[in-house]
Amino acid sequence: MPAAAQAEAVRNGDVSAVELVDSHLDRIAEVNPQVNAVTQLMAERAREAAAQTDLRRAAGEELGPLAGVPFTVKETTAVEGVPTTMGLARFRDLVATADAPPVARLRAAGAIPIGHSNIPTLILAGMHTRSELFGDTVNPWDRRRTPGGSSGGDAAAVATGMAALGLGNDSGGSVRIPASFCGVAGLKPTAGRFPADHRILGPDDPGPASQMLVTDGPLARRIADLRLAYEALAGTDPRDPRAVPVPVRGEPLPGPVKVAVVADPGGHGVHPTVRRAVEAAADALRDAGYDVREMADVPRLDEALEAYHRIVVTEFAPTWPVVRTLLGEGGDRYIEMTMEKTPPATAAEFMQLMGVWLGIRRSWAEFLDEYPLLLGPVFTEPAVEPGLESRDQAGRERVGLGMRLCTVTSFAGVPGVAVPTGVTDGLPSGVQIVGRAFREDLCLDAAQEVEDRLGVLTPIDPRGSPSGHAVGSPTTVGSETGLLSGRVSANDGTFK
Repeated sequence: MPAAAQAEAVRNGDVSAVELVDSHLDRIAEVNPQVNAVTQLMAERAREAAAQTDLRRAAGEELGPLAGVPFTVKETTAVEGVPTTMGLARFRDLVATADAPPVARLRAAGAIPIGHSNIPTLILAGMHTRSELFGDTVNPWDRRRTPGGSSGGDAAAVATGMAALGLGNDSGGSVRIPASFCGVAGLKPTAGRFPADHRILGPDDPGPASQMLVTDGPLARRIADLRLAYEALAGTDPRDPRAVPVPVRGEPLPGPVKVAVVADPGGHGVHPTVRRAVEAAADALRDAGYDVREMADVPRLDEALEAYHRIVVTEFAPTWPVVRTLLGEGGDRYIEMTMEKTPPATAAEFMQLMGVWLGIRRSWAEFLDEYPLLLGPVFTEPAVEPGLESRDQAGRERVGLGMRLCTVTSFAGVPGVAVPTGVTDGLPSGVQIVGRAFREDLCLDAAQEVEDRLGVLTPIDPRGSPSGHAVGSPTTVGSETGLLSGRVSANDGTFK
């Protein structure tokens, strides 16, 4: 059932929240051993929250728009009382003292966290979702292809029906890419749309790149569910002064909304399957009455890519000697190759790059002022093999170019919605719809029109059997099932 239908059934008393949670726990027990997406299962906590939801309904209280809906939470994001491991064995006892703001907001809407989800180690080991602590997550469509990352665990969990929603984050494609590779929808919001607090290891905030690029974002099987999560997540919080009180829906635009279509951003090449996906989405939007126009390119793509990587590397370089020791053998290859290709900037160069960043954001604002929506690829080829980006410099550059529109739109700070378009050669295809800052509503409206015409691909059963080291072995503890390099306490979900 869609998340919206699940919540409605709970509110109407057609199903109890406990029954809803139990059905998802049954699905996790059945499917997770094949895909290894859910890491720390929070079964008893979820049942307790569901029981409280049922008590509130019985007492006549009004329940929220996501009443009883189970969701997964990326291993980067704090859930009170559960370790925020970042996929690293050294952090397996790093128990969160409070929910991160987006977790708290989804809870306030009635949703229930059911488990943490897998990531690349420290979200730095590459695009493929493989962590030191939990192993590889498998793409449920084809285990020979990556599910993407770094929110790959959430995407695989949502795609296979283990959760109705996933909570990931995105600084250059980490929600949109796994959503597209796994055949679900994902939203990267405008920077400042959702409140967040990404301090995990101490009280200090990160530098400007991490502050401005990283945005939490939901994943769902349907656009309507994505919209519900978006509306629940939007707002302000005193823990995040960056979050602004902008209405979740803006003023209607006059006349047919213009959509710029760019199938090959930067002219670096695009796979025929991806080009056909963009064409199919463009046809769907034309049919819906949009003013769809083919465009030569997006603003300043190559300049933005260079500035993005230079700023990120410069901010990251001082901590790299320590961080690389946490990543283990081979885990540092992706970042190391990136730093070889893009050396850190001097202080003077960094100041100049901050000006370039503002100029690129201005160029994108001007572009989207004329064309309120942009339609393009999420990744310019179908899902690639696991670990391609860490294999060698050629693989790293291939993956970097593949995600280029995600990277540039994150740099510009604008929202984007990934939406599926169909299945080709057994793999899902999809596109992204990018919009003006704080006009996620326009992106979601257009994505809904694409979905209405091209259909919904998931949930699916995993295809093929897992292989050897790629998936962990299930460990049953009391009534809980997890895929861990240890044990999950049946009482509180903490790692033992």
